[in-house]
Amino acid sequence: MIKKLRVDHRLLHGQVAFSWTSALNADCILIANDSVVNDELRKTTMKMAKPNGVKLVIKNIADSIQAINSDKTDKYKLFIVVESIKDAQKLINGVDQIKSLNLGGTKATEQTRNISKAMNITNEEETILKDLVNKGVDVTIQMVPEDTAIPVEKVL
Repeated sequence: MIKKLRVDHRLLHGQVAFSWTSALNADCILIANDSVVNDELRKTTMKMAKPNGVKLVIKNIADSIQAINSDKTDKYKLFIVVESIKDAQKLINGVDQIKSLNLGGTKATEQTRNISKAMNITNEEETILKDLVNKGVDVTIQMVPEDTAIPVEKVL
């Protein structure tokens, strides 16, 4: 069962690992990312950041979609974390059961504009978010579980 799909450019860190996993009562964190799979240092860092008693799985986007759709993940209360809005879009398009998206944080660059405390998006990402909302996906901005979720359409 998918508890939440979250975009966070930092992927797994204290805030995600502890506050969200605890609030969701998740027992498995899936990091869906094409580059981390081949980066031993980042994988090791994430393994150290995960809470005790919570399974950590790191897969590329295609393998994540396949695993979720194959029912292999059904026995878990799954918290999925992706690095980018584009990666979230790929997962949502590939997995029918994902109906919501939590925006946690993305890096500020020269090509982005700030839409909340930690969310910075490009014009292309804004188009993706509007498309997801128009398809009925519940897209909200929420840094930590204690914060009020803000519907993304209010800030676009």
